[in-house]
Amino acid sequence: MEDICAPLQDLRHLRWDERTVTSGTSGTFPKARRSAPGVTYYYKLSCYDSYRGIYGHECVNEVVAARLLRELGIPHVDYRLVHARVTLDGVEHETWLNISTSFREPGERKMTLELFYDFERAPGESPFEFCRRRGWGQRIAEMLVFDFLIANRDRHGANIEVIIAPDGAIRLAPLFDNGLSFVFSCYGDAARAAEFDALRNVNANNYLGTRSLQENLRFVPELADGPLRLPALGAAALDRVLDGIGEALPSVTHLSKMREMVECRWFWLQESGVVACGSEMAKGERK
Repeated sequence: MEDICAPLQDLRHLRWDERTVTSGTSGTFPKARRSAPGVTYYYKLSCYDSYRGIYGHECVNEVVAARLLRELGIPHVDYRLVHARVTLDGVEHETWLNISTSFREPGERKMTLELFYDFERAPGESPFEFCRRRGWGQRIAEMLVFDFLIANRDRHGANIEVIIAPDGAIRLAPLFDNGLSFVFSCYGDAARAAEFDALRNVNANNYLGTRSLQENLRFVPELADGPLRLPALGAAALDRVLDGIGEALPSVTHLSKMREMVECRWFWLQESGVVACGSEMAKGERK
C-alpha cells in the first residue's frame, strides 16, 4: 500500500534534533524535518534511549490509527510507515519510522486547544461547553470515541490544536499523534501482548475529561446530540486497516491483539449506545 514503504531506505542524512518526552514513558521520541519546495516533511521515530536504541512500535500504531480514521471518515493526519536506516547519536539503526506533512495551509498558524480555551472561554465555561459553543461538539465526540477505540494514552493539551487562518477563521486541526495506543506498552514482548485485556480501561493522559477513556464517553451524547453516527467497522474494513502491517511488527501476536482490541471496543461502543451506524458489525464477526 502507498502508506507502507518496506524496501530499506537510506535516511542517515537526517538530523534528529527534536526530542519529546511523553508522560509515562522512559525514553524520548526523536523527530526530524526536511523542507522541499512548497512542503515540509516531518519524520518521527518510536521510543529511543541511549542503551536500548530504538524500540517499540508507536510508528506502526500511527499508521493503523490513520487508516481507522479514514474508514470512519474522521479528519486526520496521514502517516507513511517507512523501513529505513538512520543515524542517531552517532550510531546506525535499521528501524521503521513515520513520515507526514503539515496540515496547515500557507499563512495559517496553530495554537493548542488548551491555550486557546484559556484565552477565549466565557467565565465558568468548561472545555466541553466551550468546544460545543464553538461548533466543535461533533469533532470532540469523534475524538473521545476514537481514543477509546484504540486505547490512546496520550491526548494531552498539546495533542489537540486549533488552526487560525489569515482571515481570522478558526477550526480544529485534524487528529494527529495517535501512536501511544493499542499495546504500545508491551513493546516487543509477545507474551505480554497476548495477555493484554482488549477492553482494559487504561490510564490516559487526557486534556479533556478524565484519565479514563471509558468514563469520557459519557460526554459523547451531549456533544453529538445523541449517539455518534459513524460508518460500520466490519471485517472487510479491518482487513484493509491491517493490510501489510505485519511486516513491521515484532510478532503476529501484536497484530492479532490490535484487531481484537478494535473489534471488542467497537462492539462495546455499539452495545452501549455510544455509537450508531447504518449497518452494524455483526456480532458473529467478533473474535
